[in-house]
Amino acid sequence: MKTNREQWSSKIGFILSTAGAAIGLGAIWKFPYVTGMNGGGAFFLIFVAFTILIGLPLLISELIIGRGAGKEAVTAYKVLAPDSHWPWIGRLGIAGCFLLLSFYSVVGGWVLIYSARSIPGMVITDQADYAEMFGSVTGSPLVTLLGLALFLLINIIVVSFGIKKGIEQASKLLMPLLFIFFIILVIRSLTLEGAMQGVRFFLRPDFSNITGEGVLYALGQSFFSLAVGFSCMVTYSSYLKKEVSIPSAAGSVVTMNIFVSLLAGLAIFPVVFSFGLEPTEGPGLLFIVLPSVFAQMPFGELFLSLFLLLFLFATLTSSFSLLEIIVSAFTESGKRGRKPVTFIAGVVVFFAGIPAALSSSTISSFHLFGLTIFDATDYLVSNILLPIGSLLIAIFIIHRMERSLVEQEFKLSSGMASPWYPIWKNLMRYLVPITIIVVFLSTIGIFQSA
Repeated sequence: MKTNREQWSSKIGFILSTAGAAIGLGAIWKFPYVTGMNGGGAFFLIFVAFTILIGLPLLISELIIGRGAGKEAVTAYKVLAPDSHWPWIGRLGIAGCFLLLSFYSVVGGWVLIYSARSIPGMVITDQADYAEMFGSVTGSPLVTLLGLALFLLINIIVVSFGIKKGIEQASKLLMPLLFIFFIILVIRSLTLEGAMQGVRFFLRPDFSNITGEGVLYALGQSFFSLAVGFSCMVTYSSYLKKEVSIPSAAGSVVTMNIFVSLLAGLAIFPVVFSFGLEPTEGPGLLFIVLPSVFAQMPFGELFLSLFLLLFLFATLTSSFSLLEIIVSAFTESGKRGRKPVTFIAGVVVFFAGIPAALSSSTISSFHLFGLTIFDATDYLVSNILLPIGSLLIAIFIIHRMERSLVEQEFKLSSGMASPWYPIWKNLMRYLVPITIIVVFLSTIGIFQSA
């Protein structure tokens, strides 16, 4: 029995929601420290090139699959390739999103707790030890589990209201606030003494600082920065109206993603250089280094709160898409209600996330292949499942999906975008799969860069 499916109410609602799904931990937390550890400006330039040449074609592919089928991740492949094993791409995506959300929500809980503490001024204090403060959050079972539960509760509430009233409305509120907060922080960072040294480091390419490993990092960062590979965008685009141009919408999402990465660099590197810190501080940059820096600035607590809130907004909009792909898979038939399915899915994710949440405390001594459960889950999702999913999507859309439907969806309402179809097709046929294989082999240690 065919069911009436929701649709995004507008193109801007879809773009903001899709951009929100893409802009998350990778763009705001990981991008600045990876850039700092790999030479600055040259890394950023290579990242932009790879995002356009690799990320954009993959994003367009997922949007074509989703809207072409008009179904969520699993059913979409059943419709487009009936009586085949291709629906396993969707099942792989659901499994990957489930695992990703289980540890992603742990970090989301940390950010939520820090944000709640920063508003009344409880993060920046006299003689505070910020490393110890971060350890008191990650090392406390009660605090981490509370953060995990509250973060998932927000996701459950938003996703339970559906596409229009839930995800789209939340994204329309959170994404503009994210950009406003970012611009305020960038203006403040650029007015610090010595800020231009950080700007030069971030925007002036110096290819002598780039290594083969740095190029692979840039490729991997661009590859993972657009939420492609797990068919999240297949599900999102299944709610997309035919009047919207897929290449145009995908281009808008990629542009916003690059812009946020630019803002992240301009917000952080001027601050780092202004206070004489090293740009290679690593993952502790957000929770340990930046609070100590903001503590030395007038109205530092206010600016730290803004930064933490924008980080929370980005983390939430990304997690909405991860929960939505799980929920939509179980509500597509219309036999199950969205609200109970969302609640059950959220509870199951909470219990699945407990081991990752306790990886820095109760079960910190337990390791898998030398990694904590948190790190092992991260490695499995980011380095194994995501590249495999992306490669299968690239193969599917070029070699299995009906060519006339692919071309029709690409060119529909595209206007001037239609001449780009042969370029996109060749990128997906050759460059994208080869690049995915190179990244995959390098991350699992089979291929080593010079």
